[in-house]
Amino acid sequence: MSKVDSFNKFIAEKITAGVATMWCAYLFAIIALISLPNAIKSGDTLVIVSWIAQTFLQLVLLSIIMVGQNVSAAKLEQTINETHEASLGEFELAKEARMLARKELAELKIISGEIHRVIRDLEEKVK
Repeated sequence: MSKVDSFNKFIAEKITAGVATMWCAYLFAIIALISLPNAIKSGDTLVIVSWIAQTFLQLVLLSIIMVGQNVSAAKLEQTINETHEASLGEFELAKEARMLARKELAELKIISGEIHRVIRDLEEKVK
């Protein structure tokens, strides 16, 4: 990555981190409210609707949506981490169960061999 690309990425990350805060939403709301009295004084419905849509909503909602995305991403990350931990726990339990099953199978093979030996001994005594 070139120095220019690195710089651009750095600036973009800093701006995004700054804009994605409720403090920025509050600041944008204050900035938007500066022009509200003039919009109301105009008495023009179109000007008021335009102020709401183009000034207030665009400025304030940008930050709020970004904050919401960050909150959602954090919740999703937490869920993923919890699921991962639970999966690892299940995997460990499965490994333990498999190890126990192998031990039990080995013991059963020994018992089976002993039973076959006893049966052979009994068959020979019966003959």
